[in-house]
Amino acid sequence: MIFLTVGTHEPFDRLVQAMDKWCEAHPDHPPVFGQITAPIETAYRPQHFKWVDRLTPTEFADQFARASLIVSHAGMGTIISALQLGKPVVVMPRRGHLGETRNDHQFATANQLATRPGICVAVDEGQLGHCINRTLAHLTDANAPQISEFADNRFTSALRDFILASQK
Repeated sequence: MIFLTVGTHEPFDRLVQAMDKWCEAHPDHPPVFGQITAPIETAYRPQHFKWVDRLTPTEFADQFARASLIVSHAGMGTIISALQLGKPVVVMPRRGHLGETRNDHQFATANQLATRPGICVAVDEGQLGHCINRTLAHLTDANAPQISEFADNRFTSALRDFILASQK
């Protein structure tokens, strides 16, 4: 199953529409379920996959755990959750100049993470289908490596040294 999530703050019509078009073009696709955060009537409503506006935290965790692929905005919470569970993730960042977020922080995040194993970045809706197809084709390969819920020892040591040095 593919789980689409756009975050909890506001709709992300560009991603939802691109996912819906991909589903329409690939009628034999794996089942898709989306949390689309569409509380306003003008938000796009998909026609080719099942969706809800919002999930409870328990429902979200269940959908996330059952998914073989996560498709999402470039929110760090979703990306980290996917990597912790070893789930491949396709991300498409919200863009500030399109009014989807306050600035291009998601675009910057996606650019920084684009070379990490298990993450495919679609910089726009035109690349989303390619990322999904490529990721699905490799699901039988080793999935994304799991990351620890704890920071790397090198990071915590450097942070500790920095803090202790600043206290002198």
